[in-house]
Amino acid sequence: MEEMQTVVQQWQDWIGGIAAQGKFVGTNALEPEGRTVNAKGLVSDGPYAEVKEIVGGYILVKADDLEDAVRLSEGCPTLGIGGTVEVRSVMDLSAFE
Repeated sequence: MEEMQTVVQQWQDWIGGIAAQGKFVGTNALEPEGRTVNAKGLVSDGPYAEVKEIVGGYILVKADDLEDAVRLSEGCPTLGIGGTVEVRSVMDLSAFE
């Protein structure tokens, strides 16, 4: 229980630091259960934990550029346990509305 509280505190501190800079937009964790849909419309159970990489959640930030977003990823608790953080821009799809 104490270990879980420590992990939660690490996440709160990291996200709080981003929020203190006015760059936090939102975040969500992803449930481990789901479905996988392929191009032929076949739906199967998954994703499964035995895959090489698992997406556990995401955080949206306001960054000046990709390098700024990379800098904001520093200190992510996932990195402290040997994980990776993938940094991407979000596509603006408002032109399609």
